[in-house]
Amino acid sequence: MKQKRTTYYLLFYVSMCLGLLLSTPSVASQTLHPEGKSRGTVIVLHGIARTSASMGDVARYLQQAGYLVHNLDYASTDLSVHVIADAVYADVKALVSDNEPLYFVTYSMGGIVLRAIMAEYSFPSVQRVVMIAPPNQGSEVADFVQDNTLYQWIYGPAGQQLGVAKGKAIHKKLPPSLDVELGIIAGDRSVDPISSAIIPGKDDGKVAIDRTRIKGMKDHITVHASHLFIIKNKEAMRQAVYFLEHGGFDHGK
Repeated sequence: MKQKRTTYYLLFYVSMCLGLLLSTPSVASQTLHPEGKSRGTVIVLHGIARTSASMGDVARYLQQAGYLVHNLDYASTDLSVHVIADAVYADVKALVSDNEPLYFVTYSMGGIVLRAIMAEYSFPSVQRVVMIAPPNQGSEVADFVQDNTLYQWIYGPAGQQLGVAKGKAIHKKLPPSLDVELGIIAGDRSVDPISSAIIPGKDDGKVAIDRTRIKGMKDHITVHASHLFIIKNKEAMRQAVYFLEHGGFDHGK
């Protein structure tokens, strides 16, 4: 068992390093203006160990769809989820007014940060939210590696909160639903077979499809993408914009 766990750690860190290499260098938060009249403001939140630059394709897609986009950067590996949420909330309040149509598009832990924000603060003008690959009910992968020193060093306090069952699991401490129209996009492909062996059911290599769901969500759809690459997936982006516009996904019915 010890040898199996050691092998897993090695493969996990190869996968993790691949993700870090593919993520573009850190930049400050970006604001992208549409060419014509804005259809509303979208706040984009990246995942853990990523930066706003990693959400560049998503932000530009939203801009081209006619939205004013604030692609925010935050210290995802330095702080706990609730401390991150307080900082992100302050950034959002400084950028938007209470009466303009507001939307959120989040990736991975960005969805958990938004849930923590909305548990404490009010955004009266929020119209709709899209979460891409969110660990809304935690990830078995985080449970498996969270006691590992290198994982703790790289992913920090927030990384300790993304598990399913262990005491620090953040999803157990957040309200079970969001009081807003919410659409969730999950992936069903994996580039990490070792992690997928740990996760029950279909998954994206980091999060089980079933664990992306949350009570009260308006709609849910699965695209053929892995957790690592779903924010580069054109169908995921198309579906995100479709939900912002229609309050549901395009299921092709």
